[in-house]
Amino acid sequence: MFSVTFLGTGGTLPTPDRNPSSIFINREGDMMLFDCGEGTQKQMMCAKTGMKLSSIFITHFHADHFLGIPGLIQTMSFNGREEPLDIYGPIWTKQFVDLLVQLGYYRLGFVINSHELNDGDIIDKGDYFIKAVATDHGIPSLGYVLEEKKRIGRFNREKAIELGVPVGRLFSKLQKGEPVTIDGKTILPSQVIGESRPGRKIVYSGDTRPCKNIELESAGADLLIHDSTLAEDLKDWALETKHSTAKEAAEVARNANVKQLILTHISSRYCEKKEMLLHDAKKVFENSRLAEELMEIEILLCDK
Repeated sequence: MFSVTFLGTGGTLPTPDRNPSSIFINREGDMMLFDCGEGTQKQMMCAKTGMKLSSIFITHFHADHFLGIPGLIQTMSFNGREEPLDIYGPIWTKQFVDLLVQLGYYRLGFVINSHELNDGDIIDKGDYFIKAVATDHGIPSLGYVLEEKKRIGRFNREKAIELGVPVGRLFSKLQKGEPVTIDGKTILPSQVIGESRPGRKIVYSGDTRPCKNIELESAGADLLIHDSTLAEDLKDWALETKHSTAKEAAEVARNANVKQLILTHISSRYCEKKEMLLHDAKKVFENSRLAEELMEIEILLCDK
């Protein structure tokens, strides 16, 4: 299972309908948060995600993106957590984690490992990786790419039989990339296995002006989650505050040829007129969708 749950979709100011930024990702049982605004742990309870997180990724140190971490850490400790937790982010992440532990007035039952990332840094997770991407928000800020590594191509069973490979364990060897020998003839995996297939890919911009880094890294992504704080009529305000309009997010999605765009970090001024944002985006990129609290999206494998 590869799913994305939106725990917080609002802008700087929370509203009765939108919490500050937080996105929960479950990638085949590896659970992680991208940003952790105030109230995230309550949203996790509402979404029934559980709290067995391996890691938290902070995009930047504006309060609406990290203030949920202290309470979440304390709850996990009270619940008996013993496994280490990794917290990743831009510069100041180590200081933040040190202060978090020192000022909590409680003894944690687990270790928190802090990691400061720069543009282009990669966290290798085996069959997938997470890449940090510098963004444009006026302070040190990062977006993140979560991408599965290429999968082995489709096994051509009929071709293998035609080449004389008996059904059974030799099929397995070929699928693992090992050559097999039949009656003195060597059959190579490349003879029966098609081209490697791309894995799934999602990109989260965090708060940012539209930037080339995110556009390039989003190329062909299954899902782009992009800052869409304002409608186009407030583009000057977006420029001043280093945010994106919904239309600008859609332009990034269109240029990167992504499969789906989710608009998030919605300003509180759109409580009663959120459709303005979706309208602006859809004029540029039809497969745009407005993030809603507790909305879940499953990212499916393309089996071509």
